[in-house]
Amino acid sequence: MKLHIRHETRYDFDAPVPFGLQQLRKTPKSFRNQTIESWSTEVIGGVKELSFEDYHRNTVELISFEANTKSISLISEGVVEVEDTHGVLGRHEGSAPLWLFNRSTPQTTPGKGVADVIGALPEGEPLQQMHALSEIIRSRVTYEVGSSHPGWSAEEALSAGCGVCQDHAHIFTTCARQIGLPARYVSGYLMMNETELQDATHAWAEVHLDGLGWVGFDVSNGISPDHRYVRVATGLDYAQAAPVIGNRIGTAGEQLTVQLQVAQQ
Repeated sequence: MKLHIRHETRYDFDAPVPFGLQQLRKTPKSFRNQTIESWSTEVIGGVKELSFEDYHRNTVELISFEANTKSISLISEGVVEVEDTHGVLGRHEGSAPLWLFNRSTPQTTPGKGVADVIGALPEGEPLQQMHALSEIIRSRVTYEVGSSHPGWSAEEALSAGCGVCQDHAHIFTTCARQIGLPARYVSGYLMMNETELQDATHAWAEVHLDGLGWVGFDVSNGISPDHRYVRVATGLDYAQAAPVIGNRIGTAGEQLTVQLQVAQQ
C-alpha cells in the first residue's frame, strides 16, 4: 500500500525568540517492508543546518531558528510504500548492539506496577506471552486522549490507569525487558480508517524474539502493525524517538499546533 503523508508542526511565540535549535525525527525509515518513494522537509521561520543518522538509524534534521522569530513551521511530506508482514521485521541490524535494548531509562524503569503486570502473564512461548502482555496492558491502562503527560514513566501510567499510545509503548517495553527480551519504542504514522486528519503521530513497541527477530505490537489498538503503519524513529523510549525536540533562548510562551494527514495514495 502506498501512503501519502503530510506532517506540519508549528510553534507560535508570544515574543520574539533570539535563538533556538530543534531536532526533527520525521523522516520514515527505509527498511525491508517499507520503501520511501519521496520525502522532503520544509522549514518556515528557521534554517535546516544539517542532517545525520543517529545510532538507532533514525534520520535526524537539525533546525535553527531565524533571529527573533515569532513562529516556526516544520512541514514534512512524502509517499511511502508499505508491505504487510504481520508485524514481523526480522533480524537485528545497525551499529547498536542487541543488548542495548535491555537497558532501562527514566521512562522505562520498572517498579511494583510492572511487577504486577508480569505476574499476570500466563505460561507459554515468548510470542504468545507478548500478545498476552499487550492485552493485559490494554485492560489495565485505558486509552484516553489528553489523560497523560509526555514525561510520564511506565509506572506513572500504570498507577493512573489511563494514558495514550506513548504510555502503552513504555509499559510494554519495560515489561519485556524485565523478562529478558530486548525491546524498543517506535514512533510513526498510522493511516486511520475513519479519518485522514490527525493531531498527533502514533507510537507502538517492538520486541526481539528468537527465530523471528523484531516483532511489533500496537497495544493501543490490540494488533501487530500492518500496511497502514509507517515506522519513522526507534529508541529506548520516547525521548530518543520524538518527532521534535529542542531548546530555545528566552522566556516567550508558545502555542503548538500539529496537523497530520495520512491517506492511501
